[in-house]
Amino acid sequence: MNTKLNKSDFILLAIFYIVSTLVNAHDYYNEKNALIEYIVDFPTQIVSSLVLIYIFIAILIPALIVKERKYFLFILFGLISLIAIGMINYAAGFWSGNNNWSKFPKGIEFITFGISQGSDLIAFPLGILLTKKFYEGQSQLIKAREQQKENELKLLRSQIDPHFLFNNLNTLDSLIDSDPEKAKEYVNRLSLIYRYLIHTKDAEVMELYKEVTFAENYIFLIKTRFGNDYDFKIVNNNLYEDKFIPTGAIQALLENVVKHNKVLSNETIKATILIEEDWLSVTNSKSNSGTNPESLGTGLENLKSRYELLSDKQVQIMDTNTEYKISIPIIKLSNEN
Repeated sequence: MNTKLNKSDFILLAIFYIVSTLVNAHDYYNEKNALIEYIVDFPTQIVSSLVLIYIFIAILIPALIVKERKYFLFILFGLISLIAIGMINYAAGFWSGNNNWSKFPKGIEFITFGISQGSDLIAFPLGILLTKKFYEGQSQLIKAREQQKENELKLLRSQIDPHFLFNNLNTLDSLIDSDPEKAKEYVNRLSLIYRYLIHTKDAEVMELYKEVTFAENYIFLIKTRFGNDYDFKIVNNNLYEDKFIPTGAIQALLENVVKHNKVLSNETIKATILIEEDWLSVTNSKSNSGTNPESLGTGLENLKSRYELLSDKQVQIMDTNTEYKISIPIIKLSNEN
């Protein structure tokens, strides 16, 4: 907790002392106190209160609580401060009231009065200051966590793009010589994908329909690269309105299918993208090449980490002997899910 006093703290204290002085002045007036008591008591009380606040806020709490956590010493020195300042304040009030000094309290009684006076001087203003500091600290903590979350999300997003680039350059190079027309179409689709990536580079989530359009272009790249080795189908059982997923999520799921299923001769990996009310699932048949789909790549690991920051739901994985399924939650921003 930051205990350093700021401008708003001083404004708050000024308001408190003005109100407190007016209330005390009303009580003094009703009790018909002498003018000397107004002149001496009010400034003494304010100065004594400020001194105690300074001792606690600027010295005791930072040194003994925040840094050292020496609670016994904090109580000890805090009590000594209350007694000392309280005694001074009590003595000033006793003098201004023109009391008989023969009746001035001594020993334990004077110490008790000192504790009582010191507590009265500091309890309320210190309480409101510490409460204010606590909520300011909580607000700063929330902002810091939000900033950290934003930075983590941007870092995770930045790790996806280079992975995508390396998967496609070699394919384009081979197409230029073997099938120029196909290469043109490949470049066109690739440019659409990169235009999308550029436009969404700072977006943590994206409309579901845009991600599906992106997926259609990306599937074309996979089909061009691998021919009939992979067969993708998109099944949409729901409307896209007010539905979002992390930007590049479908790309990561499609990459996972290709990366972890090495196709043997006369074998086709069938994959279905199923869009339902709350989930988007990619289910694919498994190859017999002995690859391990549980070994997740960078894209999927990042996707799982991003969901931990974006949603209270987690990525779900189901692995059987013949089928592998990954389901990601659909985010509904309008419902704050």
